[in-house]
Amino acid sequence: MKVLNFGSLNIDYTYQVEHIVNPKETISSLGLEVFPGGKGLNQSIALAKAGAEVYHAGLIGGDGLFLKEVCSSNHVHTDYIKESDTRTGNAIIQVSSAGENSIILFPGANRENTKEYVDEVLAHFNAGDILLLQNEINEVDYLIEKGKEKGMTVAFNPSPFDDYVRKCDLTKVDLFFVNEVEGEQITGEKLPENIIACMREQFPEAEIVLTLGENGAIWSRKNENIAVPAVPAEAVDTTAAGDTFTGYFLAAVIEGRNKRQALERAAMASAMAVAKKGASISIPWKEEVDQKIGSE
Repeated sequence: MKVLNFGSLNIDYTYQVEHIVNPKETISSLGLEVFPGGKGLNQSIALAKAGAEVYHAGLIGGDGLFLKEVCSSNHVHTDYIKESDTRTGNAIIQVSSAGENSIILFPGANRENTKEYVDEVLAHFNAGDILLLQNEINEVDYLIEKGKEKGMTVAFNPSPFDDYVRKCDLTKVDLFFVNEVEGEQITGEKLPENIIACMREQFPEAEIVLTLGENGAIWSRKNENIAVPAVPAEAVDTTAAGDTFTGYFLAAVIEGRNKRQALERAAMASAMAVAKKGASISIPWKEEVDQKIGSE
């Protein structure tokens, strides 16, 4: 079983500032850090570090070629990453001394996917393979449709949630990864049990993984619920927590572990990720997670 993650590839420009810049104001930054980013890239790296065979598809500009190297060095197959004439998607992030942040996103090449490119990539995958998607690229609706037609297992993390998600035929999604915010946006409900109940009603055949931060996570399908607590951690940077959870959960299921084991491994990996600074670089390797679980 192979995983195709058709997802975003971003460059994150993070500026340290005394305060978030105001209208008509010009300030100097205290520092600049450049990181690989994008939910797609983060989830592919999490899958690969967890031991899954994952292929990433997506577009980068000439300025983002290093993102392909980042994927390769973390054991992600990059055969289907293509270069675009458009600049790589990026984020301009201001982080103030008080810890506040302000972010401007430029979708760039992430929004230049075509149906022809989608068809070209999907031709290399078969029924039973997993198609993982997020909402940071275009043609998600077409990917869901075509992936389902091929008999692939369609897993969707509808983040960031917007009107485009509502245009997708979500009844064709086999596995949802949502947090409380996205769950409320889909259902209008705030309480976890109500989110689960509403999603079950809307998508009766789908599996649902609802992450609840410090309150743990729930897996649900039809009349079965499995809940696990969060693993205590001193959070330094929560950027890739959800992406780490997604990757480790899927990898554990592919390995043949049951849903409770998958949730527990994902919770441990996420706790280890938030204890380190950075996004993809904070995601632990499978051996580190095994060792940590063994020592508990």
